[in-house]
Formats: sequence, C-alpha cells, structure tokens
Amino acid sequence: MTNGGGHIHLVLPDATERAACFRMLAAGTGRVVRSFASAEAWIEAEGEDSCAILLFHWRLPGATNGAALLGRVAARPGIAAFVAAEQLSVAESRAILCGGARDLLPAPLDPRLVRRAVDAALAEGRLRQAMLDRHREAEARLAALTPRERAVLDAIAAGLGNKAIARQLELSPRTVEVHRANIMRRAGAGNVAELLRLQFIAEFVRDAPPKRVRFGG
Repeated sequence: MTNGGGHIHLVLPDATERAACFRMLAAGTGRVVRSFASAEAWIEAEGEDSCAILLFHWRLPGATNGAALLGRVAARPGIAAFVAAEQLSVAESRAILCGGARDLLPAPLDPRLVRRAVDAALAEGRLRQAMLDRHREAEARLAALTPRERAVLDAIAAGLGNKAIARQLELSPRTVEVHRANIMRRAGAGNVAELLRLQFIAEFVRDAPPKRVRFGG
C-alpha cells in the first residue's frame, strides 16, 4: 500500500463510534488517522489522495452511500476498503463481496477488532511493497542481458548442462561457457542459485495477492 501518505481514514456517521475507533487506531503509533462524518466530507477533503486504509459504514447519510463510495475507491489499488455493516440483504452482501472490499466488519464496530484488521492490512502492505522492491531490483539486474543470454539463462533454469544447452541453441560448449560467465557478471550473481532466484523473482513476483473478504475478522 503505497498510495499517497498511507493514512487511515474513517467515514463513520456516529460520533461516539468514530471517536472510539480513532483513539484505538492512533494509540501508540505514528500513524495519521483522519475521521469524517460523511462520504461527502471525505471527498471534499480529497481523501483519496492520501488514503491507504478506508473504513466506512455501508449505510451512510447523504448523497454518497456505501455502495457509491466502494465503487469510487475500487479502482484505486492503493486503497484497502473495510466496510462496516449489519443486517445486510443478499444483494448488499453480493455487492460488497464483488465490489473490491478487503473486509466486512460487523456493526456496531468493536474498536479492538478494527485495530486488528487494520494492523493486518498494513503488515500485508509492507510485505507486498518489499516483494515489489525485490522484483524491481531483480528486473534491473537482468535487464542488461542480451536475447541470447536470456535464452541461455532459461536453459540453465530448466536444469540443462552446458552440452545440452549448446545442442539446444546450436552453439559450441565453449560459447555457452562464455555466455554463462557474462550472465553472472551482468546480473551481479555470486553463484547459479542466486542467479536463479533473481530470475524467479523477476518473472513471478508481479501481481499483488488477491483481495480477501472475511466476515467479522
């Protein structure tokens, strides 16, 4: 979760509930927590520009209800949306499940449950960011390889030895040895295991894990 400043935003119409969740989320942390009584107030404050975690009631007062707010943030991959609701219809449950919410929390909200859910989302976001950083580093280290060196690397990853790679690519074994040495040097890899880890990270650590929707934490 790298959107903006990574703030936690609450859109909760009940002042008591809003204050209780605010205190629980802000206690003992350096986090920035902002609270709003309506979706309109959040939109007017341009909350989307700095929000990483958004918690809101499904039934909100005003022109922008929970469904509209979820639809607004669903296209923002940097925002994890938590929906608070009670006594939902089947259609409403389906809308939340299919609408991109990360979690559905029971209302009235338990601030301790809110804290656990938000802590888990932030921890997952940090892990995901670390994975993306490793992915970018691996891509950068392999970017200098020529197409022929890429082909040799793919063959190495498939477990082929120099002679088998030479036959497959119609090269001499000596040429394969030269390519291997160049690959190691360009990638800055100390050994074949490190080289293969780089290739794996560059190729497969791309997409974030699918969003999960849980009921009640």
